Parts: sequence; C-alpha cells; structure tokens
Amino acid sequence: MYIVEAKKIIVVVIGAFLNAIAMNFFLIPANVYASGFTGAAQLLSKLLGSFAPFNISTGILLFVLNVPVTIIAWRKIGKSFTFYSFISVLLSTIFLEVLPVKHVSPDILLNAVFGGVIAAVGVGLTLKFGASTGGMDIIAMLLSKVKDKPVGVYFFMLNSIIIITAGSIYGWQNALYTLVTLYASTRVIDAIHTRHEKLTVMIVTNKGEELKKAIHAKLVRGITSVPAKGAFTNQNKEMMMIVITRYELYDLEQIIREEDPTAFTNIVETAAVFGAFRKD
Repeated sequence: MYIVEAKKIIVVVIGAFLNAIAMNFFLIPANVYASGFTGAAQLLSKLLGSFAPFNISTGILLFVLNVPVTIIAWRKIGKSFTFYSFISVLLSTIFLEVLPVKHVSPDILLNAVFGGVIAAVGVGLTLKFGASTGGMDIIAMLLSKVKDKPVGVYFFMLNSIIIITAGSIYGWQNALYTLVTLYASTRVIDAIHTRHEKLTVMIVTNKGEELKKAIHAKLVRGITSVPAKGAFTNQNKEMMMIVITRYELYDLEQIIREEDPTAFTNIVETAAVFGAFRKD
C-alpha cells in the first residue's frame, strides 16, 4: 500500500515538473497558450501585464484558479483524488515560479509541438496513476457526477475563449498555434492514458467473488456477471462487466492486480450510458 502511494507521489512530482518545463521553456516564451486552466492562467497573466499596473505570474494564477474547484471537489468527489490533484497543482505552481522562463528555440512551431507533447506526458502519467492536474479535470469529474453528458464541450468552450481572446488582443498567429499544441497534447494523452470519460471494463476471472468484494469496497459501481467458459481449456469462469469513469481506472487496475493477476481484462470506450449509472 505504501509503495503504491509513494509511486503516485513520485509520478505527481514528475508530472508537475514536466508541465512547468513545457510552460517556461516552450509555450510562455513563444506566446503559445496551453489548454484548460493552465492556458487561462497564462492568458490572464499576460493581460494583467499588458493592461494592469501590476503583474501576477502564471504559476500563482494557476494556483488561485484551482482553489475554489479544489474546495468543491474535496466535498463532492473524494479526499484521495482531490488531495493528489491539489498536490499536483501546488507543485506545478512551485516549479513554474522556480524555473526560469527562457527561449529554447526561436521556431514557434517547434515550441508549440514540444510544449504540447511534454505537458501531455506529465498529464497522461498523472492520470494513469489515479490523480489529475486539477482545473478542468476536476470540473469534468464534478460534471460526470451531475449529468451524463460529454464534458468535451466544456473543454472546447474554455479553450475557444482562450484562443479568441488571445487572437483578438495579441494577434491570431500565435493564438492559432495553440491548436497545434492542443492536438499534440490530445494525441499523447490518448497514447498514455485515455481521454474517454467513461469506460466499460470486462474481466474474465475464476475469482469472481473475491473481485466483487474488493471492487465494492473501493468503488460504488454496479457489476454485471455472466457465466463464461474457456474455449481451449473448457474451464468455467465468470465475466464481470463494469462501467467506470476514467478517474477510477487506476484503482480498478490495482484491485485486479491484487485479487487476480491472471484475469483477462478488456477495456473499451463507452460512448453513452442509459439506465442506472451512479452520479453522486
């Protein structure tokens, strides 16, 4: 248990550091905007520097933007997920403040691509180990508990506001390179983890009862069991089907590894869910 938690902390630190590298060495120097709350903090920092008599760094604004959603998440989502997400945001703020902002390349396209890829590696690893980088991920988690609707539209709306505002004030070329960053980020996160909000997990096991007890102890999700039989071995088994959110994937994977490491598990994207699906 302690080893798992230690791994999660290490991954959160690495993810936050990679996010700061992407921002301070690639995106901020090139005036290319990140996605979500990080991009919003980046744009707000630039707007304050241009039109206000004072300036607030991207790191500090990122922390401030995440405080209210973290408080809500602590009450509505769960303490473990929220704790690691807050640690990720806090570390990102610290690294953004400590690392210098410097030009690595004068090529804006290289900055957009490498910034997007490096940040996405950090986000993907953090999600893969059962935490998040805060911001829109926490909002997505909250929305998934309120309504069964794709949260991609909310990501799109926030990113559209960032691009349109930046383009209108500072010029469209750099703002549109944000689209390159978004595309690169999405592809990398898809490869490392998944951007699908809901997943269907099918587990073929001969330890059905043990798995059911362990899953119900950790996750409040319904399980459908179907009798199964190995075509080659003719061994009687049980196929369990469960629909989860992407934020529960890490916990479910850990349960399966502990209870039945030999279980065959198939994870597929779920386009929609009708019927009884827990949202609160």
